[in-house]
Amino acid sequence: MFKYITLEEALDVHKLTIKNSGGGLLGHLEIGKLDSVLSNIQNDQYYPTIQEKLTHLFFCTCQFHCFQDGNKRLALTLSTKFLLDNGYLKTAIIFMRTCENISYQVASGKISKELLLEILTAILDDTYENDEELKLKILNAINS
Repeated sequence: MFKYITLEEALDVHKLTIKNSGGGLLGHLEIGKLDSVLSNIQNDQYYPTIQEKLTHLFFCTCQFHCFQDGNKRLALTLSTKFLLDNGYLKTAIIFMRTCENISYQVASGKISKELLLEILTAILDDTYENDEELKLKILNAINS
């Protein structure tokens, strides 16, 4: 059974993320989209694995621009919180280190949701560091 993030928790995480990571605006743009993402990842028919839940949470938080500022940072912090809340401490550390740069590429549309799923699966499986084929896919996506 997974522990999920509520909208209220996500709003608190956004405030703290903005406050503790260099500032920015706190205004909401599309808060209903974030609420939808948080609800959708609870549907095991659509997102049965932690990899799929994490991918949807991270991808949509980067892409949907629910806030005036801090969307990429929020994608990182909410996804990390999701991992930590569900007992993935080691993975959360690797995720934060790896996905800070990935978030820019997701937000710009260069990394697709499918490729992001591959990346996050490799992180969760602890194979990312040595997966040269995956890193080549990422490089090709960024350079295209």
